[in-house]
Amino acid sequence: EAGGAALGRAADKLFSLSGLFAVCKPKGPTSAAVLNLLKERLLAEAGVQTKGNKRNQVLKIGHGGTLDSAATGVLVVGIGKGTKMLGTMLAGSKKYTAIGMLGKATDTLDATGKVTEEKPYDQVTKGDLENVLQKFTGDIMQVPPLYSALKKDGERLSTLMKRGEAVEAKPARPVRVYSLSLQQFQPPLFTLDVECGGGFYVRSLVNDIGKELSTCASVQELTRTRQGPFTLEEHALHEDKWTIDEIAQSLERCTALLLGEPARKKLKTEHPGETAVICE
Repeated sequence: EAGGAALGRAADKLFSLSGLFAVCKPKGPTSAAVLNLLKERLLAEAGVQTKGNKRNQVLKIGHGGTLDSAATGVLVVGIGKGTKMLGTMLAGSKKYTAIGMLGKATDTLDATGKVTEEKPYDQVTKGDLENVLQKFTGDIMQVPPLYSALKKDGERLSTLMKRGEAVEAKPARPVRVYSLSLQQFQPPLFTLDVECGGGFYVRSLVNDIGKELSTCASVQELTRTRQGPFTLEEHALHEDKWTIDEIAQSLERCTALLLGEPARKKLKTEHPGETAVICE
């Protein structure tokens, strides 16, 4: 009976959680799969049966902006009423560290795809790379990748591509790059730090940089180090911390964090293809 009472308290605590927190997304699973795993863990800890149980549908959880399967880093999660705050996360600024590779282009624009082109890159100097970055800073136009979460007729472009259907590239759209710097250059690899607004694709950036340097390039590794006020080092919970108590503590810390968050001005064009993903 004592065990049952403890489980009851855990369930009550779980269903009372509300707000935003961040998890560290591992490499491999999709953002939606990470969300499902998190939800399963929490419901199991609370002793809530998920089959045919309506309480399973009561746990509202969502994320504020997809990270590529191959990417790692900050994934902002909303729980309870916090799911209504996720839209603001999409429009806010984000920071990434990306390792690009010169001389190879792929269909996905990252290391998971098939190589579509190989070109020499020996002529590229560190100075060339640094000069090119200036062209991609500020308000720029960017064509999103074909392998993306953007939708056509209600289906993700990446799903259509995997089925072998012909997909037309979406038109270039305005995006904002607050800062862009070269951290390391060891040919063929180069490391970038990027701070950008909503709707921006680092894979497209690296691909465009390759073209601008008269070669080609693709992303080898991508890490989101910050989204809004949430940083990877300070706020993102690793998998061993995906517990009701750890999330409750994180929600308390993050409430104070959100109150002090300066609002970034939104671009006039909000990108309709981007949505906060909520699962109930």
